[in-house]
Amino acid sequence: MKGAMSQTRRGMPPVAVVGSGYVGTVVAAAVAAIGGEAIGLEVDAEKLRVLRDGQAPFREPGLDALVAAGLASGRLAFTDDAGEAMARSEVVFLCVGTPSAPDGRPDMTAVASAARSIARASDGRHVLVTKSTVPIGSARWLSGLLEEVGCEFPVVSNPEFLREGAALADFLHPDRIVLGSDHPEALERVVEVYRPILQQRFPGGDPRRQPPLIRTGLLTAETVKYAANAFLATKISFINEIANICELVGADVVEVAAAIGLDNRIGSAFLDPGIGWGGSCFGKDLAALVATAHECGYDAPLLQATIAVNGKQRSLLVEKLQRHLQVLRGRRITVLGLTFKPGTDDTRDSPAVDLVHRLVDLGAAVTVYDPLVKALDGVPGVRFARDPYDAAERSDAVVIATDWPEFVVLDLATIAERMRGTVLIDGRNVFDPGAVRSAGLRYDCVGRPPVSAVESAPV
Repeated sequence: MKGAMSQTRRGMPPVAVVGSGYVGTVVAAAVAAIGGEAIGLEVDAEKLRVLRDGQAPFREPGLDALVAAGLASGRLAFTDDAGEAMARSEVVFLCVGTPSAPDGRPDMTAVASAARSIARASDGRHVLVTKSTVPIGSARWLSGLLEEVGCEFPVVSNPEFLREGAALADFLHPDRIVLGSDHPEALERVVEVYRPILQQRFPGGDPRRQPPLIRTGLLTAETVKYAANAFLATKISFINEIANICELVGADVVEVAAAIGLDNRIGSAFLDPGIGWGGSCFGKDLAALVATAHECGYDAPLLQATIAVNGKQRSLLVEKLQRHLQVLRGRRITVLGLTFKPGTDDTRDSPAVDLVHRLVDLGAAVTVYDPLVKALDGVPGVRFARDPYDAAERSDAVVIATDWPEFVVLDLATIAERMRGTVLIDGRNVFDPGAVRSAGLRYDCVGRPPVSAVESAPV
């Protein structure tokens, strides 16, 4: 390997990115944007067509423009030919999906297939970077798989910390960059890929805020990603547990969260009570970490409690609707928002979609509106409205399930006029309770007492 690497040119090595999902497309486009050369390897014909047309195959703010600019500059390309991708690169980022298997462990089928494909096309001079979230120990497993194919090159673990809706900013201005490997020279080669980001020397970079680089071993790097997501999910489940207690005792969880968030040991991020976390990462990563712990003979009770609290929280809005409307069969319910968070079109493991499923199963007539999602597979009979006001027409209750900014500025008086009933369930605490009551609606939210019961602030 040392001989192969000594033949590569100095400076930022050319990159191949295997997989064009949320992570892979961002990595490829961003590497080109900071002055590197990147080629994306994508075997899905439709995705490849979209990418070559200068668009991302999903919605992510700013990404379409970055893909188009990279193609125009000649620094970014996409192919379905593994041989071409390997010939034009020295560092290979593996960014394929690792969905959860029934036992909670990540399904590594796509990872294994991609690794074998690039190994067969490699001349042995490459460094393989695992960007996909893979089980702890996967880098060593990959090394063994590559040896079986007859191609030995080093593996570097580089966990991603990209938030949907802010992925470009997270990649270009990260809180930290984590690289783990048993091959110091290979690790340093990957450092060169990140050099412009580490120094913040690219258009739009901020040299005053250079991210720290963490060099560590393979197992530690792989554990960092799981630990980070487990902590964030636990923080959300914690504040939701506090919200449920607040409802019982008459306290206001919004004020409680604001107060404890001022403690710099705690911080205010991820202290927003609601109907629980979702998306493609938290649930999958917690399940994988719990499964890994079980393999080692440990039950991980705190992580299991985090998952249990989140599951229970998803029943909260149905329980509130039943409290106000009793039997839901035949009731007209409006659900505003379907994505697991605002700023994305991703509905994977979305609490909002889970809510729609539960309401349909209970016999409710459900109308939905989401700014980006206009269809929902597997849920028959759901009506999609053209706007929130249309969605509220003749509804017995309106539920806020995703905190899209446009919902915050809704004309509540118009919503009330369109409705047949008067119940507004705010699953994300986006409204001022007094404003909702002033519009003539019965307001119920998460962890806050009725308006009349809110304690008066001291003068």
